[in-house]
Order: sequence, then C-alpha cells, then structure tokens
Amino acid sequence: MLRKTLAVLYTALVLGANPALAGDDPAALREGDMKKLAIHSQAMVLPEVGLVDAADNQRALSEYRGKWMVLNFWATWCAPCRKEMPSLQRLQQAMPEIAVVPVATGRNAVPGIEKFFAEAGITALPILRDPQADLARQVGIIGLPVTLIVDPEGREVARLIGDAEWDSPSAQAILRAFHAPN
Repeated sequence: MLRKTLAVLYTALVLGANPALAGDDPAALREGDMKKLAIHSQAMVLPEVGLVDAADNQRALSEYRGKWMVLNFWATWCAPCRKEMPSLQRLQQAMPEIAVVPVATGRNAVPGIEKFFAEAGITALPILRDPQADLARQVGIIGLPVTLIVDPEGREVARLIGDAEWDSPSAQAILRAFHAPN
C-alpha cells in the first residue's frame, strides 16, 4: 500500500513539474524564446486608436474582439522583425482560431511593406499600419519588435519584447493555455 501511494505521489509530482503537462498555467509553459514573455497580473485595456490598411482604409483592433490576438509591432527596417515575421505566419496557419495581427509602426510605406512581405513569403497576415505610431506610443512600445497577447475583450495579458519563434511548441502551448476555457 505504501509503495502504491508513493508511486501515485511521485507520478503527480513529475506531471506537475513538467511544463508540457502543466495545462492551464501559461507561465509554467515558457521555454526558449518564450522565457521573455511577461505575463501581467492584471489585464490592461488597450486604447482604441485608429489604424490603416494597405489601401488607407480605417481599421481598428476592435475588429478582432471575441478572439485571442497576437498583436505584433514591427517595421520594415527592423532586422529582428524580418527574422520573426515568418514564424508569425506559421502560427496563424497552425492556430487559425487566434488572430495574428502585425502592425507596421511609424513610417512604413505600403510598397516597402509589400516588398518585405514578398521577400519573407508572408501571404496569410494582414497589412495594418500605425503611421504616426499613436498606438505604439500609447501602449509603451519603445523598441521593435514587441508582441502583445490580447484577450477576447481587447485587454493585454502578456508582452514579449524582442523577436521570438511564435510557432514554437512553447508559444503554441502558452496560447492554448490562455485560450482554454477556465
């Protein structure tokens, strides 16, 4: 009986200590690049600042309400952004239930964005711009890239400064844990 109890206890400890099996705690799932992910103790409401698309049509983050969102701030001149962008596309393709939303911040001409996307093979992500960096400034973006995880109510729940492999097993596990019903 003691041996069986110890075996059950040991198994529970091993499973609880394994980040891949931690289940509903996104913080426990951070590995590799995701160790840079800061998970907030309280969600922060994002400002409703106007964005524009490639055709200069007005767009808003509220279009993505009701879905979990990976909101990425980037620029055409940013080398780490160039490295990171394909992983954001792969994430969108792997997890279509999540909105992956890159926002070109500051002066990024549409032809330059289109060239950047073509060179990086980006076909599944929208072109959105924050030409005056109003949104970026209001949410405290001071360097690029920066990626926010936003809940379905439009609140920032986590932030990663710098580039990351967003389609990594750790990133996907974290997003699934956030997305899972509590």
